[in-house]
Amino acid sequence: MPNPSSTPVPEASPLSNTPTVTGADSSGNSINGLAGQRFNQMITNRVLGTVLLGINEQVNCNDCFSAFGSAGSFSAGIHGRKNLTPNLSLLAGIAYAQYSEGGYNVTSAPIGAIALRYDFVDWGSSRPFFDVGTILSPFQKVRYARSYTTSLGAVSLESSTTSENYAVYGRAGWMSRFSPRDEVAASVEIWQLWQRVKGYADPAAAFNPFDASIATGTDRTSLVKVGGQWTHLFGSSVEANINGGWVQSFGSKSGIVATVTGDGTIVPTIGNQGWFEYGGRLGFRVTKGWVADLFLNGTAGPQPVGNTLHGGVGLRITY
Repeated sequence: MPNPSSTPVPEASPLSNTPTVTGADSSGNSINGLAGQRFNQMITNRVLGTVLLGINEQVNCNDCFSAFGSAGSFSAGIHGRKNLTPNLSLLAGIAYAQYSEGGYNVTSAPIGAIALRYDFVDWGSSRPFFDVGTILSPFQKVRYARSYTTSLGAVSLESSTTSENYAVYGRAGWMSRFSPRDEVAASVEIWQLWQRVKGYADPAAAFNPFDASIATGTDRTSLVKVGGQWTHLFGSSVEANINGGWVQSFGSKSGIVATVTGDGTIVPTIGNQGWFEYGGRLGFRVTKGWVADLFLNGTAGPQPVGNTLHGGVGLRITY
């Protein structure tokens, strides 16, 4: 009898040995790290901007103009003040800066600042004063770093994009000239900060299983600062200023909306935090109306603000 027809049965293929890549949690944490970088960027940009508003100078003084350069974060610019009336002063400045901290690198940042100060000089040597002003920093170029660990190895990425920073503030304080050589002041400041970052994606990489795309978004935070300062003249040629204060953030919101392969959509949150800001200046009167300045400004506190220091030199003309 003929053999019955049959359908051939294919041989079973061996099981795949390709391992499953793990590391989604680490990738997600790297997105939270980006939120911290962007918060630090907002705070550092503000600290550099306050130098243009005379944070290291006394509340009341003659018209002046200063050119300066700083390191720690590179910054160079000009700033000064003009007394429009005996009570009202204009403070303003412009600078170009480059700075980095904790994974990000701002490679180009023009910064401008302007404020008005009303000083109740007719009240005598002890009196209130008020400031309102803004800091503007458009057209920034910035790089953000993102690193995470997988079961097959580590991944490190650096992406380039653009950003812009804006801040407005109001300040109310009380100053006192308790001697011809000494001025002290205490104040409370309220700040609102915005930072808009243009969307970008991870750069092409040989190995990046949790590829991320970051949408355009705006970071926001509000700040309260309570601080004080003291300016003293030693002899006839050396001025000294120290200043500092406690800063508390509130209403902070990250603008990051990240779409990550294998993770979905990640929206980081930023908790409120506090830190200390400090500054100082030594001014040497080299000749009448000309002062050479050494100054520093910094922050001290937990991450993402952390401990930072910016120092520089300036040449100030008073008239």
